[in-house]
Amino acid sequence: MPEADGEGDGYVDCVLRSLTARGGPTAITGSSVPPVLNVVRTLVLVVVLLTVPLAHPRLGAGGSGKALAVALVVTAVSYVGWLVLARRSERLTVVALAVLGTAGGVLAGVSPLSTAVAVGCVVTSAAGITLSTEASLAITAETVAAFLVAGLVTRAPTETLLGYPLTFIGLWAFGLTRHAYLLRAVQAEHTLAEARRAHEAETHAAALAERARIAREIHDVLAHSLATVSVNLQAAEGLLGALPPGPPELAKAIECIGRAGVFTREGLADARRAILALRDDAAPLPDQLSALAEEFQADGDVPVDFTVTGPPRPVTAEVGLAAYRTMQEALTNARKHAPGQPVGCSLEFTPTEVVVRIVNPLPAETGAGPLAAAGAGYGLTGLRERAALGGGTLTAGPVEEEWQVCLRIPA
Repeated sequence: MPEADGEGDGYVDCVLRSLTARGGPTAITGSSVPPVLNVVRTLVLVVVLLTVPLAHPRLGAGGSGKALAVALVVTAVSYVGWLVLARRSERLTVVALAVLGTAGGVLAGVSPLSTAVAVGCVVTSAAGITLSTEASLAITAETVAAFLVAGLVTRAPTETLLGYPLTFIGLWAFGLTRHAYLLRAVQAEHTLAEARRAHEAETHAAALAERARIAREIHDVLAHSLATVSVNLQAAEGLLGALPPGPPELAKAIECIGRAGVFTREGLADARRAILALRDDAAPLPDQLSALAEEFQADGDVPVDFTVTGPPRPVTAEVGLAAYRTMQEALTNARKHAPGQPVGCSLEFTPTEVVVRIVNPLPAETGAGPLAAAGAGYGLTGLRERAALGGGTLTAGPVEEEWQVCLRIPA
């Protein structure tokens, strides 16, 4: 049903609250009844109990009066039982309506010129609406039979002997129509929910396919372009290195070409990681961050401790890329400003968000590291903007003699 999909109440919930929980393809039973409907049914019982004793025959007077008293008591008890208890299941509903139908039929037959007929009307219409065709037909036939037997014994007027059964049967037919309509409404609601789920799955699959296509295109362009640049830089470095020693500028040019080659290869690797995040076959986030920590430790020969807390779960591409970039930037800053110092990295999965935390000792006051001046200084600013776009926050600053970078982002 739609509420299972988190989309709010559907037609069945909002309009058909008078129904009971669906007990099967031919029965509609349960406990959810609008208060107004219970009030109306209770008023019917109250009116019958107040007015029937005032009509003919008098309550307890002669055989008819005694039969009227018994039928009235049984009607009241079974009616209350039906309102309070019987709607919990189809079986209880059938039992309560069967007893109530017999008592109501006898009551109408003994006192045909009173409001007693209202009980039989309520029974036959309710049976037609809530029960299967077979069960409701049996209860309606039982009600009509009880009325005819009691009416013939008490010599009820001919017009009531003919009119009341037709009224009961007509209300039962109305109940059947309502029953069929409600079942179709329930079926339509289920069909709509299935169609909505199928559409969402199709849309999601199409989005994944389009993302994969874009990722392949970008990868092919970057791989070809950067690989070509890298090859040409290596060739230039080789040609310049083969020249005889010359002015200092030549050595600096060779060094610059070498650094450019390294940056090109690193840029290609970063581009591949970013593109991989767009694909649905990307590695889990803990594996990506663990590989990054191992790579940083291997490059700088610096101990890096990486831990994962909480049960890991899949995250969106945007969340994964934000976490990866945060840890990458924090490790790079640790190498620049606190070279040789150990770094602690943690990935925490909470019920509502993902937390990435990177800590390292504050640099010594004797001076900055040799790489401290490298970079444009906008790395953390860009990460804060990326976190804000995802609904998260990024903080960076000293915490108890350590420098800490912490990303919190919903996931």
